[in-house]
Amino acid sequence: MKRLRRFLSSMAGRLFVILLLGMMVAAVGATLLAESRRQQEFERQNLARIADRLQGFVNLIDGNPELRTRLLAVGGPSVREVKGEFRVGDNDEALMEVLAARDGAVANARVRASSFRACLPPLPEFLPPREPGPRTRHVRERDPSFTPPRCRLVELNLSDGTPLRLALEYPAMMRRTASAFDPWFLSLLVLAIGVLAYVVARIASSPLQRLATHATQLGQDLQREPLPVTGPLEVQRAAQAFNAMQQRLQRHLGERTQMLAAITHDLQTPLTRLRLRLENVADESLRERLVGDLAAMQALIREGLELARSAESAEQRAALDLDSLLESVVEDAVESGHDAVLEHGSGAVVMLRPLAMRRLFSNLVDNAVKYGRSARVRAERHGDAVEVRIRDGGPGLAPDELEAVFTPFLRLETSRSRETGGAGLGLTIARALAEKDGATLVLRNHPDGGLEAVVRWESPQWAPGQRDRVA
Repeated sequence: MKRLRRFLSSMAGRLFVILLLGMMVAAVGATLLAESRRQQEFERQNLARIADRLQGFVNLIDGNPELRTRLLAVGGPSVREVKGEFRVGDNDEALMEVLAARDGAVANARVRASSFRACLPPLPEFLPPREPGPRTRHVRERDPSFTPPRCRLVELNLSDGTPLRLALEYPAMMRRTASAFDPWFLSLLVLAIGVLAYVVARIASSPLQRLATHATQLGQDLQREPLPVTGPLEVQRAAQAFNAMQQRLQRHLGERTQMLAAITHDLQTPLTRLRLRLENVADESLRERLVGDLAAMQALIREGLELARSAESAEQRAALDLDSLLESVVEDAVESGHDAVLEHGSGAVVMLRPLAMRRLFSNLVDNAVKYGRSARVRAERHGDAVEVRIRDGGPGLAPDELEAVFTPFLRLETSRSRETGGAGLGLTIARALAEKDGATLVLRNHPDGGLEAVVRWESPQWAPGQRDRVA
């Protein structure tokens, strides 16, 4: 049900519903109209045949006065002379209109509905005697598709002025019900229109879906392949505009990185000269403070350059054993004299950028041991999702600071010391690296104390043969 609601809320789903309903209404309406036209044509031809029989019989009588009595006694196809009185009804305007367009005596004939007894021949000698007593009439249910025979009383004058009363029988007819309401027809129609509407909706929405997918992937990897310029003219123009935007972003980011690299390179020489000159400062305390400020400046420049390169990196993805990487990062922290432990592994092998992921988790572990004095690392797999949690032993952060710490150059530590506060780019670089590989990085206060960094891949790109492994 959730997948159905999601499909119907998409453009493809809405197009599907619109096409399905519109084509269904159009198809049923066209079928009913065609059925009505077919029925009208059938009625017209039936009236024409009845009029032909009546005109032929009347012309035969009118043209043979000497045989008129014998012909009237014999009768014709569905036509016989009427003697006596019978119950009559309204005029049959449809048949009278057809007869009015004919030549001869039938042109002025009056046709009225009559009791069917008028069309029955008088054969009393063949009828069984009527039994005395009340008669029980059995009423059978009438089939709506069956039209019983009807009788019409025709009154006209022959060419010599002789009045004539004839009984004209309309034959029984079977009328086919409208095919638009036939269950089999409706089922086949819905199936055919549903398949066609789904295919058309998918074709119409696939370029937009492809553009949305490429836009999402562009946020993760600016160096990805450009969008193919295919499809209708409007889709091609959108793809060309998207590719032009990607090229401008690449050029802008490249220029920024190149500018930072050039600044870093050009500053090396004057910074080196400054360091040499600072060594000649006689006041040892002042010399140490100046040298420390100079080192902080160099570190700040290097981290700014690293931040720029983290967004521009063109490193290729490779099958990466996440547990091995985390174990290596933790061992490096332990060798540096820090309290770090890998508590649980996920067993996941994912297609990631190895160097970028090592920098990501190194930043997070370094941040944990620097501000929280310890790092507890856990990697787990939840269905198709993979999650890495790094928890420290510090006091945590205020709720309004959990997102603010990702702001570049923001340092919550107020001492401004490079030893304790850093440059304020570590978490910014970590989030940029995580998002480039399709992950999310958030900070949260652990219920048992300490700050926890959570890196999560909702649908990672699994290494071949690893998707169905159980952690």
